[in-house]
Amino acid sequence: MTNRKFGRTQDKTSESGPSRKGTIQSVSIAARFLSILANSEGPLALGEIARRAETGSSTAHRYLSSLQQEGLATQEAGTGHYDLGPAALGIGLAALQRLDPIEVAARQMKELAGRVAASAGVVVWTERGPTVVRWYRGAYFSISSLSLGDVLPIDNSACGLAFQAFLPPAMVKVARRNQPSRTRGKPPRREVLQDIRSSGLAELSSHLITEVTGQAVPVFDAQNEIVCAMTIVADLGSTIGPSADGALAEAGYAVAKATGTTRWAEFSQRPDIA
Repeated sequence: MTNRKFGRTQDKTSESGPSRKGTIQSVSIAARFLSILANSEGPLALGEIARRAETGSSTAHRYLSSLQQEGLATQEAGTGHYDLGPAALGIGLAALQRLDPIEVAARQMKELAGRVAASAGVVVWTERGPTVVRWYRGAYFSISSLSLGDVLPIDNSACGLAFQAFLPPAMVKVARRNQPSRTRGKPPRREVLQDIRSSGLAELSSHLITEVTGQAVPVFDAQNEIVCAMTIVADLGSTIGPSADGALAEAGYAVAKATGTTRWAEFSQRPDIA
């Protein structure tokens, strides 16, 4: 904004401004520049970095120079553009090694089951098919027939369809052969799996329990490979308790941000949230 008294433009990233409570402002500002570099499509010019940070070029240059000294940023000799440095890569890799997508998904499902009318869980793929490894009964809606270790049908469950959409066909073939004949269904049509790949959401209604809907979304790791699925079971038409409609897509996007996958940017079910 313009300072009328002195007739000059002030940076929104001014070090002399009030700091956020409990933070060291210079660290917060440096983190903002790192975030801009991390989320860019490639190396950026100084002016573009300053524009995205809503600050002046001199402030941007000062912080980027400090980040260069620590190996957190680099500057291309030919263009002068800035990018992440080797130290930033090392920090990112260390963070990924400590990250367990299943635990991240479990925290999201536990929180979701406590605030909407749905039971929620996390399911992994085994040689027998989709297997429940976390299950949280909702306060407003509870399914008591599922428990840890239960194997879900490949073709007659939302989780089974979600996995089929993103796993190699050979893995699905092995699991289908290992499932009991009473739970085997007809393999889904190609268009069904393609719809799931486009939307990021699998849904089946009244397939296991009358008037109950099952939904599942995939969880990917940083290499964009499916590692588990998050699922909810709910009566989406019920007026008892907060609606679960749209809650699973929001949880899926939150996990994607935490695990570093880029797959969720492709899905039509991606919620319009920050």
